[in-house]
Amino acid sequence: MQQHTRTGTPHRAPVHPGPARRGARRLAGAAVAIAATVGLTLLGGPGAHAADNPYERGPAPTTSSIEAPRGPYAVSETSVSSLAVTGFGGGTIYYPTSTSDGTFGAVAVSPGYTGTQSSIAWLGPRLASQGFVVFTIDTLTTLDQPDSRGRQLLAALDYLTDRSSVRGRIDSSRLGVMGHSMGGGGSLEAAKSRPSLQAAVPLTPWNLDKTWPEITTPTLIFGADGDTIAPVASHAEPFYTTLPSSLDRAYLELNNATHFTPNSSNTTIAKYSIAWLKRFIDNDTRYEQFLCPLPQPSLSIDEYRGNCPHTS
Repeated sequence: MQQHTRTGTPHRAPVHPGPARRGARRLAGAAVAIAATVGLTLLGGPGAHAADNPYERGPAPTTSSIEAPRGPYAVSETSVSSLAVTGFGGGTIYYPTSTSDGTFGAVAVSPGYTGTQSSIAWLGPRLASQGFVVFTIDTLTTLDQPDSRGRQLLAALDYLTDRSSVRGRIDSSRLGVMGHSMGGGGSLEAAKSRPSLQAAVPLTPWNLDKTWPEITTPTLIFGADGDTIAPVASHAEPFYTTLPSSLDRAYLELNNATHFTPNSSNTTIAKYSIAWLKRFIDNDTRYEQFLCPLPQPSLSIDEYRGNCPHTS
């Protein structure tokens, strides 16, 4: 005879399972426990992706997370006097405060002609908060040419990994370069000179050398549609088109922008620089979604070219 609870759900007298049914339930329970354990191993904790890629840092990205003014890491900074270094003019190191995730990739950033590190300082905390050690540098003189700035970027990376107070936080096999104007031309020079670099991001670059078939470092070049100092037709575009066609490369032309757009905080520059650096310095394919398929023209992007899918 059925009884009903106040919710109207039938309540039946208990039925005691036989030995065979009890054994089947035990096996099912064990399977669930094993599945749960495997699931926790694969999905839980900071080292969840370590088996696939030990260089991943930070949570899975979203459009809002890489467009945000700050990423998931708190950032500290330290000044480096020009008197304490050789080969470049000192600068400021920005780095994730946390040490719980292990080492990070590192990026050196050069200013342009007549510029100082203050002109590219915004990139320091913005990139570091996403999980990089970032060194915004001063050059030996404000008039240094691209080839000199390239050598200085490499000297800055060597200082970071060999002598700096944060060298223990850096994976010296995961390094990249960025730069504005002649510093952007310098980042091409640095990538040409040191093929072991994992990424290069020239920002409205200027260089008298127009062809770069020797570069093997994944390179993202930013141009600006209104650039009259390094017009894209004679600088950024030929730099991009002469990179090897087999290289992971991209060209992003900023819409309604000038040569000096990279000198102040810019969401489009930050978003795609972060995605590029993460994808190639950290080999973090979670960021491929922002680069492939190729971004379409928009209010901030006049044009985007590149190769997809990436193979590096």
